[in-house]
Amino acid sequence: MRLITRFDAASRSTAELHALLREAFNAFAFAPRGSIERSNALASLHNIEAELAARPPGL
Repeated sequence: MRLITRFDAASRSTAELHALLREAFNAFAFAPRGSIERSNALASLHNIEAELAARPPGL
């Protein structure tokens, strides 16, 4: 999985962000410990969750 930056997340719809969140979670769960893929997935999770938290409810 490629890194989803905060800028990338801001340009996505809420539905797309939820799909990306699931994809990032699965990538994190299956990546080997200490790998760059796992680090990217974790950073993506943080960025996606931060963007979702910044949005008003219902959007």
